[in-house]
Amino acid sequence: MNRYDAYDPFAGIYDRHWGFFATNVYPILDDLVLGKLPPGCAVLDLCCGTGQLAAELSRQGFLTTGLDGSEAMVEIARRNAPDVEFVVQDARAIALSHRFSAVFSTFDSLNHVMSLGELEQVFEGVFTVLEDGGYFLFDLNTEYGYLSRWCGSFAYVEEDHVCAGRFSHDANERIGRCDVTLFEPKGPNWERTDFSLTQRCHEESEVRERLRRVGFEELQSVDGNALILEGVSHEGRMFFVARKP
Repeated sequence: MNRYDAYDPFAGIYDRHWGFFATNVYPILDDLVLGKLPPGCAVLDLCCGTGQLAAELSRQGFLTTGLDGSEAMVEIARRNAPDVEFVVQDARAIALSHRFSAVFSTFDSLNHVMSLGELEQVFEGVFTVLEDGGYFLFDLNTEYGYLSRWCGSFAYVEEDHVCAGRFSHDANERIGRCDVTLFEPKGPNWERTDFSLTQRCHEESEVRERLRRVGFEELQSVDGNALILEGVSHEGRMFFVARKP
């Protein structure tokens, strides 16, 4: 299995323009899981990106570990959250020696897992590193999320980079795609990089089935449309909470 490192060329852009999601999602984590955890317990930020959520968990007193497949993302995360331990690993092949009271994976990170078999591998890894009674919270883009948000384009024009992305969604294949073109200065010239980020729309019933097969119980799914906390809407996103017996 190749480690998922598709975000390597996008790490700096992600950090500057997309890292805000951690602030938006923290109240949901607090509402659904964090309030049930003992103070100072160990938690894992799975697919941690550039570390904004891990930094906030650490500030709130949790013993936090971050894991991501992108070495470039983790390099930035270590600067954003110097008190957090970060590891470069693929979410489909988690290999950690310590155990956690909760595992979080946010910002539709697990939509990047393109098959149900591999999604089950993620769930198995999370189940293994959780303590008995531990919680697993993650979010996924729904079909409505792809129809409403994975369309059109975006562009950032800054002194040190120009980045443009084009979204598309194949409803029949249930695949979302973001084609990105990035220009950055390299010496006296600017260098162009092209890459794609893909996601799969997993049905709620499929996700629940795979969680049960691994051994999770007390499954809860919450439509983001119903989670408007601190004025932030999460429509088109489903939040799942599962518990290890």
